[in-house]
Amino acid sequence: MIDKLEMFIALARERHFGRAAEACGVAQPTLSSAIRQLEDQLGVQLVFRGSRFQGLTPEGARVLDWARRIVGDARALRDEMRSARSGLSGNLTLGVIPTAVPMVADLTAPFLERHPAVHVRILSRTSTEILSGIESLEFDAGITYLDNEPLGRVTQVPLYAESYRLVCAPTFPLPETGSLGWDEVARLPLCLLTADMQNRRIVNQHLAGTGAPASPSVESNSTLTLFAHVMTGRWASVLPKKLADLFAGTGRLRAIPIVGPEVSHEVGLIAAYREPHTPILTALIEAARRLEEPAG
Repeated sequence: MIDKLEMFIALARERHFGRAAEACGVAQPTLSSAIRQLEDQLGVQLVFRGSRFQGLTPEGARVLDWARRIVGDARALRDEMRSARSGLSGNLTLGVIPTAVPMVADLTAPFLERHPAVHVRILSRTSTEILSGIESLEFDAGITYLDNEPLGRVTQVPLYAESYRLVCAPTFPLPETGSLGWDEVARLPLCLLTADMQNRRIVNQHLAGTGAPASPSVESNSTLTLFAHVMTGRWASVLPKKLADLFAGTGRLRAIPIVGPEVSHEVGLIAAYREPHTPILTALIEAARRLEEPAG
């Protein structure tokens, strides 16, 4: 039953029989057969079928909620018994917002030093994808914003406060001041993250407050792409201080404080709100709580 529920969760997530089978490491006929067997066992139709996947039935949506709880509990049980037998080991998958990727080692490095038998997989995702991935059991935990958009019922551990800098090449024409206002930033040629990124929505929010919202000529979901464009000297960008300082420290870029006002948003670790957590996740949450990051 657990294996069938795992396949059903994968199908709901992938919305495609072939991709779901690949994600589960089985042949497509095996997955299709497992879903039909699950329907027979439960006595309800779970999936609308045609020439391709057409969505979950109302009963399927309800079963999906139960499947996530049951599979989550089963994974926690297996992990706890493995830890009791041979110490903390296994896999941990983290979804991380792009602007926090350079800082994730602040958490994972001390965690892995304490628990070297754990394998950590880190994937860059939007805040929305992280929440969805935690719900669907694709991610064990995530690093995302805590205070800007609703998170729902999750365990939260603050890691650091994200403040913002204008990033530009040394040759980029700017007034000789030690800082800039958001109204001044709005008038510059900008390259910014795409609108599906919460960082971009935060930047939009503060720029819109000036009455002169930005209209960037370059957008990307990759911070490296933004840095590459900034280095040409034709554009500037707005990025978190911690990320900006990584590149500004090389002397190839400037990182200028944005004030009027200088704002910050909390970034932290989130995980599904459940007790007990798996031993690996419990250890990760403890590692996050040990971090004492000053506000940036």
